Amino acid sequence: MINLSNCSKDNNLSILTEQINLTSLDLDNKSTFEIVNLFSEADKEPQKAVNFAIPEIVKAIDEITLKLKSNGRLFYIGSGTSGRLGVLDASECPPTFCSPHELVQGIIAGGEGSLTKSSESLEDITELAITNLKDRNFTKNDVLIGITASGRTPYVLSALNYSKSINALTICISSVPVSDSSIVSDIDIRLLTGPEILAGSTRLKAGTATKMALNIISTSVMIKLGKVYGNRMIDLSVSNKKLLDRALGILLDIGSVNKEVGLNLLKKTNGSVKLSLLIAMSDLDVEDAKQLLDDSNGNLRVALSKVNSY
Repeated sequence: MINLSNCSKDNNLSILTEQINLTSLDLDNKSTFEIVNLFSEADKEPQKAVNFAIPEIVKAIDEITLKLKSNGRLFYIGSGTSGRLGVLDASECPPTFCSPHELVQGIIAGGEGSLTKSSESLEDITELAITNLKDRNFTKNDVLIGITASGRTPYVLSALNYSKSINALTICISSVPVSDSSIVSDIDIRLLTGPEILAGSTRLKAGTATKMALNIISTSVMIKLGKVYGNRMIDLSVSNKKLLDRALGILLDIGSVNKEVGLNLLKKTNGSVKLSLLIAMSDLDVEDAKQLLDDSNGNLRVALSKVNSY
C-alpha cells in the first residue's frame, strides 16, 4: 500500500492526463450509443496529437537509425499500459522485419508478469529501472525511449536520467505539456491528447497516441535499415502459412516468378524473401547474391543498383 504521508501538495489533479473531460461528466447516465459516440469523437485526438509531434518523431527516427546502424539497440521502458505498449511494439519487430530479438527490446516494471497482471506499485521504485537497464547491458551506444503518459512515473524518469547520464540517446514519450512535467531527454515527444473520457485512464487516448507513435517510429527505422522494398516487408520471417503466402505473393509480384520458382527460391535461401528477390531480379547465384547484399548493407535497392558490377 502506498504511504499517504509521502503525498505532497504537488500530487494534485492539475496535470493534463488527470483533468476532468467536460464532455463526459454524466458518463454513467448515458446510453450505449452516446458512450460509443463520445469515444469515437475523442479518438480523433490521438491523430492530431501525433501530427503535432511530427518534428520530434522525425528527429527520433533519424537518430535511432544512426545508432542502430552503428550496432546500437533500441529499448522501450515503461510501467503499466506504457510498458505493455513498448513490449508489444518490440515483440512485433522480429516476425515483421526478421530483426534479431535483441535489436528492439521492451522493458516493463515487474517483468513479464506485469504484462497480464497489474503491478503498478513498482512504478514508484526508481532503483528498479536502473537495475533493469543494467541487466540488459544497456550502454551509451544504445537508445532508450521512456514512455510515461503523466510525465511523472518515477520508474521511467529514473531510467531516462540514467540513460542521459551515460550519454545514450535518450527519448521520452509523454502526454502532458512541459508546464506539467519537465523531463530529462535528448528528444521530447509530447502527445497531447487532453483529458480522458474516463478521467485519468490513460490507456485510452494517451495509449492510442503512444501506440501510433511507436508504430511510426519502429516501422520507419526498419524502412531506413533496408528491411522494406517499395511498401513490402521483404525481411519478414516465413514462420507460418500466412507468411509463406505473403512471401510468395511478394516474389510473384516484384520478382515476376511463378509459384514453383518462388518456392524453390525460398528453399535455396532458407526463407529469405530479400535474397530470393535479388536472385530473381539479377540472375545471380545464391553465394554472389549474398555477397552483394552484404556489400550493400542488406539494402535490396542498393544491391540491385550494383548488379552490373558483379
